[in-house]
Amino acid sequence: MHHPSNVLYLEVLSGVGVMILLTAWLPSVLRRMRVSLPMLCVGAGALLTALPDLRPLAVHPLDYPRATERLSEMVVLVSLMGAGLKIDRLIGLRRWLLTWRLLGIAMPLTIVLLAVLAHNLLGLGVAAALLIGSSLAPTDPVLAADVQVGAPGQEYEDEARFALTSEAGLNDSLAFPFVNLAIVLAGAGYSLADLGPWLMRDVVWKLGAGVVMGYLIGRVLGCLTFHLPSRARLSRRGNGFVAMGATCLAYGLTELVGGYGFLAVFIAALGLRHACRNDSYHYRLHAFAEEVERLLMMLLLLAFGGMIAYGGLLGATDWRVLLFAALALLVVRPAAGMLSLWGAPLPWWEKCVISFFGIRGMGSIYYMAFALDHASFTDPARLWSVIGWIVLISIVLHGVTVTPALQVLDRWQHPRRP
Repeated sequence: MHHPSNVLYLEVLSGVGVMILLTAWLPSVLRRMRVSLPMLCVGAGALLTALPDLRPLAVHPLDYPRATERLSEMVVLVSLMGAGLKIDRLIGLRRWLLTWRLLGIAMPLTIVLLAVLAHNLLGLGVAAALLIGSSLAPTDPVLAADVQVGAPGQEYEDEARFALTSEAGLNDSLAFPFVNLAIVLAGAGYSLADLGPWLMRDVVWKLGAGVVMGYLIGRVLGCLTFHLPSRARLSRRGNGFVAMGATCLAYGLTELVGGYGFLAVFIAALGLRHACRNDSYHYRLHAFAEEVERLLMMLLLLAFGGMIAYGGLLGATDWRVLLFAALALLVVRPAAGMLSLWGAPLPWWEKCVISFFGIRGMGSIYYMAFALDHASFTDPARLWSVIGWIVLISIVLHGVTVTPALQVLDRWQHPRRP
């Protein structure tokens, strides 16, 4: 007879094994269905924590703030490396024009609109409203795999998929200054005296350090991987886990010098990708990063499902929270996206796809956990309910619509010849 604690361990182990196998098998099965893997993972998490033995695993993020921050941080990091590795297009002002529009217009506009909406509809103070706006502004690189470009060199990068991939790779780090500003405002009581130091430290220095460190690390890794003598180069080994080493190195070194590690990881991935553009080793690196990302995503979404069902994540919900979530996903992001793409040389249907699929997910969870761990905000349970509803609705809404939307987009882009 097994000890009860050992039985629980074996049950959890078996359940995780089943979910890992489903995570490997389901993407190909679900490709033509209106159901996404994240939707199934959240549902499975809710069902599993319904079991009495597993109910204690359904916790609220406020009970484990540091664990929530670190786990969500890791899956975002791996996703950023994967996103950078699969972008075939060289960076440039004209080639990335849509990306610059989304980052320079859509993202700040989304932050402002969401902050104003949170202040007036939810009654949040300036700091908390800014935190909500900056946490929800970035599109998520983790849950947006279905609307991103394919593996390195494997698929044509149409404008919609490229814009969503590159935007997700960069805007997670560009939201950080505004999250840090919310932390400053929460701690300083809305004093303008700290805005100068915030501008120099969190905008100028951290963004600059992220760009420089990412570029240098990408160049060094590209040299070590592809340009050393044959016997010494990393690509000769064929190990996909080099992608994880590159992720940890870029993030760790950049954070040590006070830069934004998210930004450095994505830029380093771009540098590694373009160090030797036609090498098949890129495919192996991306495949490994994608597998790790999918595994981490599955585990976190299982936990997210448990938080929703039995952890009280949505416990501070009222009609204002639900209305805010609906407006954020159905009005604010689409409107900001369409405005940023106004006048762009792009068909209207591609603009609609880019504007609508501003998926919210692990990045928003990370920023909320990070901010609440570094400052005191009023009614954090309500802030978590807002994030929880928007991530949940985004998973369901975008998961149901992504397949038909992209099928229509592909038919319009590549009509059959008579």
